[in-house]
Amino acid sequence: MAGRTARLVLLAGAAALASASQGDREPVYRDCVHRCEERNCSGGALRHFRSRQPIYMSLAGWTCQDDCKYECMWVTVGLYLKEGHKVPQFHGKWPFSRFLFFQEPASAMASFLNGLASLVMLCRYHTSVPASSPMYPTCVAFAWKMDYFCASTVILHSIYLCCVRTVGLQHPAVASAFRALLLLMLTAHVSYLSLVHFDYGYNLAANVAIGLVNVVWWLAWCLRNLRRLPHVRKCMVVVLLLQGLSLLELLDFPPFFWVLDAHAIWHISTIPVHVLFFSFLEDDSLYLLKESEAKFKLD
Repeated sequence: MAGRTARLVLLAGAAALASASQGDREPVYRDCVHRCEERNCSGGALRHFRSRQPIYMSLAGWTCQDDCKYECMWVTVGLYLKEGHKVPQFHGKWPFSRFLFFQEPASAMASFLNGLASLVMLCRYHTSVPASSPMYPTCVAFAWKMDYFCASTVILHSIYLCCVRTVGLQHPAVASAFRALLLLMLTAHVSYLSLVHFDYGYNLAANVAIGLVNVVWWLAWCLRNLRRLPHVRKCMVVVLLLQGLSLLELLDFPPFFWVLDAHAIWHISTIPVHVLFFSFLEDDSLYLLKESEAKFKLD
């Protein structure tokens, strides 16, 4: 135990300088995983593991090796807490209590609720806004991306939505060219992260940069049209709330009760914001439809 404690102290001291996860570098964790895999993940032991593994776990892709890592993670966390050290991360993530096959159950549930809210609001948008509204196709496309598929995708599509609303209705060619540029940027971004190197710092900086563009562009348009279009107040509230809530993603702390972390809290907090933004899109689409019909009558 003294040897383990010494290794924990040394690693805890170097944690601030290390960019990789501390927990999976811990010798106690590596030894535990190695022994677990040797004991359970080959031959008859592996067949026994598969026979007693719940079907939903196997369908979700959980392997014997994954199970060893999960169990050894908690062994290591227990040692850290016992010796008075801070909880480490493992493979880039905080330790979470698994529920069924969900590694991060709170985030998964919040993601589901976000998707449900988007679906409900999309149905409402379909019901209340005729397809002839100028913004209808763009708003419907945005609805399918409101859930957390990729933060960059959502932000870029919001920028495109703003471009269409502010410029594209009068100059469709500009909106089309801008859309192609955004798709090229997204492809390059995702390709770099997935094929070259997943750089967390770069990904965060990129999302912050495009997030600022999104906020400034929408706010500028809202302030310019605030007196003429009262419903843009909803858009202003949404933009400011999302900018404030995005700070949650910058927080980094072990999950409460091993379930609720900053990302899950962010997911839950954005559900009413999505509803409010859809309400703005609905009001604005109906306004644009009314405006286009009035121009058609004048012509």
